[in-house]
Formats: sequence, structure tokens, C-alpha cells
Amino acid sequence: MKIEIMKKVHFSTPLVVFCLTMMAWLGFFIGKPEIEFMGVFQNITSEMTFRGIMGLGVLLSILTAGIDLSVGSLLAVVNVSFAMMITHGVPLPWAILFSLLTAMVCGQINGVLIFDLKLPPFIATLGMMIVLRGVAQIISHSQTVSGLPKYISAFGQATLLGLPVLFWILLGLMLLLQAMLHKTSFGRYIYAIGSNAEAARLSGINTRMVMYGVYVLNAALVGVAGILYTCYTNTGSPTAGTAYELDAIAAAVLGGASLSGAEGSAIGVFIGALLVATIQTFCVLLGVGPEETKLLIGLIIIVAVSVDQIAARRRA
Repeated sequence: MKIEIMKKVHFSTPLVVFCLTMMAWLGFFIGKPEIEFMGVFQNITSEMTFRGIMGLGVLLSILTAGIDLSVGSLLAVVNVSFAMMITHGVPLPWAILFSLLTAMVCGQINGVLIFDLKLPPFIATLGMMIVLRGVAQIISHSQTVSGLPKYISAFGQATLLGLPVLFWILLGLMLLLQAMLHKTSFGRYIYAIGSNAEAARLSGINTRMVMYGVYVLNAALVGVAGILYTCYTNTGSPTAGTAYELDAIAAAVLGGASLSGAEGSAIGVFIGALLVATIQTFCVLLGVGPEETKLLIGLIIIVAVSVDQIAARRRA
């Protein structure tokens, strides 16, 4: 049986979001000419790093018509465990390896819950979100881990060509994931499952291994984000990553990912994360409170999902 391996990816949404972001920048700096552009831009690129990398991971689950609500709590587990290992003298390479393996095991658990136990992705990852937040609190005794070596914060604050090193890592991961999704069989299989999982199975695709790969790779990206977050904040906190899953999903959806599956791109997530970070940074500079900022981002998500659903019904 032949199936359409990959649906056409619509780049109109990322283009519109990018134009809106540029318009927001233009309006802001015209209204606030006294604010230094480069300083604000560096802050935006730093802030978008963690949400962007997590958004790349969430994109994989969304492409299969799933979702992952556990990424924020998983970031906290990685953040706390990595910080504790460093402060207890574990060599950096081993701390990084163990943190990534921990994240990938959690991703594998999500894959088993969703594929083998047939739990809806929303329910499975919601449960994991609560479990992992509890794990982060237990292993840290609900205390902030501090006293990390100076080289950790030095890396988190380092710049390259005037931009944070963390941003360049996000850019590199985005390019790698974009290539994987569109140049490899695994990437095409992900789109195929999101388009029609049963047809993908009947065509000979090992849907179990693809789904495992999706959630393990998703978690690995969150693990990278958690390590970088530790370097940026120079602490480990059981509350780290709170509500970051919403920012990650927002980045993916604003970047053109369809919650119906099989539609979206890594480039789109990058642009969506840029818009989310821009809104958050501008709201802080304009004195807008965190509650109002969340309200604004929430409304944007609702509008984006509504437009996506209307467009999906028209295409059907």
C-alpha cells in the first residue's frame, strides 16, 4: 500500500508570524528610541533559547498528532539533577551524559504509555508532568541548588559574534532537526504517522519504533534545554520550567504546526519562539505584569489554534 509520506508544509504561517515580529520590533523601538537595540536583542535571543529547544521537541509529538505536556517538569528534573551532580564533583561529561539519559528514559516512558498502553497523549504526558515535578522536588528536597562552579555561568553568559552562545546552539539544533525531518526516512515516517497512523503501519512503517524515537528525541532536546538553563541561571530549582510547556507549544503552533498532525517545521518553531520571547521581553520593558503577559500569550495561542482549525476544516 502506498501512502503520502509527507503532507505539504505550509510556510505561510511562519512568514506571517515573522512579519508580525518585525512589526512589533519596529513599533517598539520607534516608541522607545532611548532603549538600546542590541541589549534588548541579546536578551530576546537568550530567552528564546530554552523555549525554542523545547518547542523543537514538542514539534515532534505534534507532528504525530500528539502532544507533550511534561516538558516543563522534565526540564526541572534535568536542571536539578545536573546542578546537584556538578556541585558534588561529578565530571562535566558524565553529568551531561547522565542528564541526557535521564531525560531520554522519561521520553521512552511517554512512548510506552502512548503507543503500547494506548493512553491519549494529553493524559499520559499530563500525568508525567505531575510525576516529574514531584521527582524534581524530592531529589532537591524542595531547595534551590546553588554553588555551581564559575565555568558553568561563564558558558551560560558567553557570546559569539555579539549574540549569546546559547542562541547559536538553538540555531544549530533547529537546522539539524529541519534537515532530519525533510531529508531522512525517519522524518518522513513522522509526517506519515501524523497524516494517517494506520495507513503508515499498513505500508510497512514500524510505527512503534518511530513513536518511541519521537518521544525519546523530544526528551533529549528537553534535556539539552535543561542543561543550558542550568548554565544560564547558575542554579538548580525544582520550580524551573514552570509553564514552559505552554511556551513551547505556543512556539510550535505559532510557527505553523497543526495540532491535527503532519504539518509544521523546525524553522517555524524557531520563528514562533522568537515571537514569544519578543512579547515577553517587550512586556517587561513596558512594565506589563506577568499576569497580563500570560493573558496576552494565551489569547494569541487561542487565535492561532482557531485559525489552524478553521483552515484544516476548509482543506478537508
